[in-house]
Amino acid sequence: MRIGANEPSRSLSRQSVLVATVCALTDSMLFLLRGCGTSWQAWAVLAAVVLVDLGLAGPARHSGVMAALHGIVQMTSVLLLVEGNDAGLMVAGYRAGAWLSGWQAWTALGVLVISRVATQLLHRPEVWHLWPVAILTGAVLPWLVGRYTTARRAYLAELEQRAEREQRDEEQALAEAIARERSAIARDLHDVIAHHVSAINLHAGAARLSLGPGAAGAASSLRAVESASQAAMVDLRHLLDLLHGDNGDGARQPGLENLEELFDGVRAAGIPARLRRSGEPRAVPDSLGITLYRIIQEMLTNALRHGDSRGVDVELEFRAGALAVHTRNTVAVRVARDPAAGEGRGLAGIRSRAGMFDGVATYGVDPDGRTWSTSVTFPLGVRG
Repeated sequence: MRIGANEPSRSLSRQSVLVATVCALTDSMLFLLRGCGTSWQAWAVLAAVVLVDLGLAGPARHSGVMAALHGIVQMTSVLLLVEGNDAGLMVAGYRAGAWLSGWQAWTALGVLVISRVATQLLHRPEVWHLWPVAILTGAVLPWLVGRYTTARRAYLAELEQRAEREQRDEEQALAEAIARERSAIARDLHDVIAHHVSAINLHAGAARLSLGPGAAGAASSLRAVESASQAAMVDLRHLLDLLHGDNGDGARQPGLENLEELFDGVRAAGIPARLRRSGEPRAVPDSLGITLYRIIQEMLTNALRHGDSRGVDVELEFRAGALAVHTRNTVAVRVARDPAAGEGRGLAGIRSRAGMFDGVATYGVDPDGRTWSTSVTFPLGVRG
């Protein structure tokens, strides 16, 4: 990545060296073709021309200095009746317009204009009336081209930044529109479907209770309707959480089938974690499985924070009409026996999650003050 980042500057440096070399060769050939003489003054001017032309390969921050040096060499050559650095002077003017700003750019242009006027009036008096053309072509035009290049570069950069801002604004507007639509869907689900499902559950329960002792089949069917409606309600709560964005991007959440992976992570942290299952396993709604996973995850987190090296024991117990999870761990420091004294956000979260499914959470320290126990029980179905 570092090589790629330096590549544009290296390319610019190579181009600057190439331009400086071409200017030095061009001015040298023009000097020889014009027959400027073989005096030491002529050779001194040629050497100065070559040096200032090669200086064009230097950093852009020296553009003002290079413009001044080219102007000085140009006027010196005129005073010695030698014509010098036309190509280098034009490139210096371009660099001054492209890389300088404010008073520095205008000062550089003034130096270049004076040098062109001196050349035209002192070295070519027979065509002195063409000095405006010499100024425009030899000083002003290269300077303006440099200014235009910089302005165009800044304009294109502004267009790119504006396009990026518009794209970000469009993405944000789309995300907000999706969020509003999801909120509207969630409201409709809560206000309409949840109401009807709750009514189904209540009417099924009332009908079952009104049956006589000889209608066992109908009671069983109504009990199934109650169980299904309860499961639909908890699944609907989970769906509402997804629509409100409470569960990230809506990806599938971990459930009871992912408990072993959860315990492996705790063991990797250096805490012995033991999971035991009792009773006859039964299928539970996905939303309840997700909630159980989160509750057990919070229980293990508490054991990591407050337990000692003896670890934590977790039991997942399937009962008749209920599902319970129990944890026991030895705390590192003796704690108060009052559960409310040590209740934090984690325990409050466990109780809140349990309440969403009509579950009951109990927790507290044993009489010895060293063992913490947490139990959460959820009803499965409806008992007659």
